Amino acid sequence: MMNAQAPGHIPVLLHEVLDVLAPRAGEVYLDGTFGGGGYTRAILDQADCTIWAIDRDPQAIARGAALAAHYPGCLHLVEGRFGDLMALLEAHGVASLDGVVLDLGVSSFQIDDAARGFSFRNDGPLDMRMGADGPSAADLVAKLPAEELADILYQFGEERQSRRIARAIVAARTEQPITTTGRLAEIIRSVMPPDRSGIHPATRSFQALRIKVNDELGEIERALEQAIRILRPGGRLVVVSFHSLEDRIVKRFMSEAAGQAPGPSRYDPRGLIPATVSSFSLVTRKAVRPGDAETSANPRARSARLRALRRLDAPEIAA
Repeated sequence: MMNAQAPGHIPVLLHEVLDVLAPRAGEVYLDGTFGGGGYTRAILDQADCTIWAIDRDPQAIARGAALAAHYPGCLHLVEGRFGDLMALLEAHGVASLDGVVLDLGVSSFQIDDAARGFSFRNDGPLDMRMGADGPSAADLVAKLPAEELADILYQFGEERQSRRIARAIVAARTEQPITTTGRLAEIIRSVMPPDRSGIHPATRSFQALRIKVNDELGEIERALEQAIRILRPGGRLVVVSFHSLEDRIVKRFMSEAAGQAPGPSRYDPRGLIPATVSSFSLVTRKAVRPGDAETSANPRARSARLRALRRLDAPEIAA
């Protein structure tokens, strides 16, 4: 049996994911965000099942070839966006699944590779693309007006100093193109007040640009909608998110799917409409968080949140 941890990659909340997914022999699963293959490897170690693994990063697919060879006929790798999961699977004749796992965090391989341009800690090209297509972060900071840049930083990074940072970026690019992570981080740091929390002043801005470049929130919404449509009765959807923007989308989506969304006011005419029938139930009433031991061993896990949903064998009438 192989170790469930790949070099350089530590899957977050792994035991909790496996507990909810409960892999069984003969079932079919989707790892919609293959990355380093940590979840896929652990699932295949636990049950004689089939896994389809999607990743938009061609490097991740290439790394997964060795894992697929170790589990011949069990692991099938597909390059593409998890927001297109139904089309990708249907192209391979897969119409239904027993479980789906989505890890919404950026792969450690991407963060640690300076050439990918995700991190300000190691200077590299200002790229941030998870795949090989579309505009890069350098393209955005080179072309967008200050107002649009500020909106991106505020909406996707919750950066309160978004307008100040956007003005600084526009001023700096008139002197010299901003093409590296190091230069962008320095521009941001130069106009930001000291942060007592110890968080690097560029953290929120880099997050915002990465989310915009990869349309991450749109991908999440599309993937969630498709995942529940392709689940068989009894199938489980497990999602691990890493920041509040992601978690809010997942929480709202799962609550609505399970018929747990807040009802209308007693004075609202919509309250007269009969309750809808729900085909799903919440597996996790509250987000599951990593314990102290995991966060000590893997600091990147500290912001992780797990939520899960199950398709019922028969629909439940909402209360």
